Amino acid sequence: MAAEIFRSRASKSIGRSQVGLFFKGFVIGLMVAVPVGPIGLLCVNRTLSRGRAHGLVSGLGVATADALSAGIVALGLTLVSTFLIAEQLWLRLIGGFVLCYVGVKIFTTQPSEQSAPAKENNLLSAYASTFFLTFTNPLTLLSFVAIYAGWGVEDMAGHYLSSALLTAGVFCGSAMWWLLLSSGMPAVRMMFTHSGLRWMHRVSGAIIAGFGFVVLLSLFQRFRG
Repeated sequence: MAAEIFRSRASKSIGRSQVGLFFKGFVIGLMVAVPVGPIGLLCVNRTLSRGRAHGLVSGLGVATADALSAGIVALGLTLVSTFLIAEQLWLRLIGGFVLCYVGVKIFTTQPSEQSAPAKENNLLSAYASTFFLTFTNPLTLLSFVAIYAGWGVEDMAGHYLSSALLTAGVFCGSAMWWLLLSSGMPAVRMMFTHSGLRWMHRVSGAIIAGFGFVVLLSLFQRFRG
């Protein structure tokens, strides 16, 4: 009888810790997603210019990359993380050029009066582009290393269920932010005239291209050094 009570209490304790791990991941996912960077501006721009579906799918690409990076760091998969960090020079070079291209394209594109229809191939491209830009950025991995250290998240090598719960929490937290953002943007779009949207295009495009230029400039200075 005593043994059964002990097992029952232990099972409840493990269950609570697993639920707590999921919610910890959820909060971490929100923390990582909320700060507005070039990818966030890209998602906002796509929501305003192409509609809610494009913005949400772009955000889900970011959330997937965040969750994958969170899982890699939690499991201590050094093969992948070492590769991404070792090849960060080329990855940042590609990412910098992509940001410059996307920013210039947004800057020179005239916004339409209505949101563009959401086609399957366009949605896939929107998802893949934000996933690539987020996952290939070594700072994504390093940010999770820092957050885990600050939050006391231990190495979960071999503990696949715990890692999966944490990763799922990160994805849900990040995805929740992008869902809220993409849902609210159409209301914001209605507040702007066509001229206002054109200026938003130019400002966001210039900022995104500026981020890419800064990345390329930092790499150029490293080559010179």
